Amino acid sequence: MSPRSASVNEELRRRSRERLLQAAVELVGEHGYDATTLGDIADRAGSARGLVSYYFPGKRQLVQSAVHRLMHRTLEEALEREPRTDDGRERMARAIDAILGLARDRPVLMRQHMAGILQAEGFMQCPEQRRLAELLREVCVGHGSADPDTDYPMLRALLMGAVYAALVPGVPMPVPVLRAELFKRYRLDREQGVPPDAEAVSGGMCDMDLSRYFATGSPPDCPEGRPDPSAQSK
Repeated sequence: MSPRSASVNEELRRRSRERLLQAAVELVGEHGYDATTLGDIADRAGSARGLVSYYFPGKRQLVQSAVHRLMHRTLEEALEREPRTDDGRERMARAIDAILGLARDRPVLMRQHMAGILQAEGFMQCPEQRRLAELLREVCVGHGSADPDTDYPMLRALLMGAVYAALVPGVPMPVPVLRAELFKRYRLDREQGVPPDAEAVSGGMCDMDLSRYFATGSPPDCPEGRPDPSAQSK
């Protein structure tokens, strides 16, 4: 068999990393951060355990990257949802509802994410976080911001604060109340985005299948049902 090309090897590495991100989101959401080990994540991803440290310095960095991936893909999906629109106020409403929806639908995962940010390592930059930042900045620009470099950090802070408020053990604030405050600040109509009553009718927006957020299908030269060669190559 001839050696794989550089492009195929790069695709194999990318998909291995994606599987680790998806496995981290699933396991932390199911069992919490402390009960999830790097070995558990590697096993769920079908990867060699040494591959985790090849891509990520540690569990905290892996989980932050995984949650940022889920956040930016959830936001991206909300912004591109049909009917697509360029209306800045509607896109801001969709962005707010997307992030608050994660706090509502995935409380264990998002609570662990917020707790991780407050640890000594703090907020860590990664490709997934940068994509989330780009999307939120674009939302600010579309909403009419004259200074997105100032307005984007404020939007990020408000969304993080709202998620934190929704998840504080013992004294959580209702997501509809937090939504109403954010909508008031950004002068949005209640009917924009995904109104709470629409979610009640549909039974909520939570989808337990996360595969669409992670490119984890069979890579080139690796048909379904066969192990990923990259799992043995590091």
